[in-house]
Amino acid sequence: MPALGTLYEPIAADLQKVVRVFDDELFSELPFVNELCTRVRLYRGKMLRPALLLLSARACGKLTDEHLTLAAVVEMVHMATLVHDDVLDDADVRRKHTTINRMEGNEAAILLGDYLISHAFHLCSSLDTQYASRLIGATTNTVCEGELQQVHHRGDDNLTLEQYLSIVTRKTAALTGACCRLGGHYAKAAPKAVDALERYGLDVGIAFQITDDILDIVGAEERMGKTLGRDLEKHKLTLPVIHCLSEAPPELRRKLRTHLASPRPERSQLAHYLQATDSIGYSLKAARGYIDSAVDALQVLPPTDARDSLERMARMILEREQ
Repeated sequence: MPALGTLYEPIAADLQKVVRVFDDELFSELPFVNELCTRVRLYRGKMLRPALLLLSARACGKLTDEHLTLAAVVEMVHMATLVHDDVLDDADVRRKHTTINRMEGNEAAILLGDYLISHAFHLCSSLDTQYASRLIGATTNTVCEGELQQVHHRGDDNLTLEQYLSIVTRKTAALTGACCRLGGHYAKAAPKAVDALERYGLDVGIAFQITDDILDIVGAEERMGKTLGRDLEKHKLTLPVIHCLSEAPPELRRKLRTHLASPRPERSQLAHYLQATDSIGYSLKAARGYIDSAVDALQVLPPTDARDSLERMARMILEREQ
């Protein structure tokens, strides 16, 4: 698997500038708020969303100060969703560190997530036009809709493939799609190129979430660096389970439904059921289809190192371990 450092080469210096914008925006006069912000920076990880935005700009030929601001904005929005997700999932570990909710409690974690969102909009408002603010606002609304939709269907073992894709498109892919659209738009790319970048971002986001759902079942916590099995414990159906329920013979389907409804279902037992219908293989194939679609969308752009990085980042999703 190619190192992210190699894929980020066209934007490496710009990403460091984004980190400084992010840190400067979150500075507070209150020491304990700064301490919380220091802890949440441990969530920064691979900075995938800022990288998508910056690479999309580079692929269109021009990267500006507006892109640096917006890259910090989307990372704040993303981190806010992680902090809130850890509360919803009662997670203990994120990026191999203790979660904010486990260290400081749910109230502090929720307020910190809100703090990140409010700073994202404050920073976004510094731009000369309202385009980004309106798009980020609409996108965060869509992300919340996806999370609400998932909570609504918790424990629903009749969840359809269409409903699942609607959830993951909203809660994950909407933001990656917006990142790529912002990159192209603020590079003054042609509308066709901007639309293609958004399509790429949406497909990459869906593929990323499908693989994340697979890893939540069969991944290793020590390698993933976060609490796994929360979808199962919270009775959230994901693609491998949906496929197994639709393809399994009646007796296996009955056992799987009983297992899903138990107070503490085990990942290892679920993986055993999924093997019978090759539901992990089916889900990986579905993710691969979205990746192929994402790469195809990029063909409207001229060949550049940035476009090559976007293509390789998409392919890398299937090889990810964390």
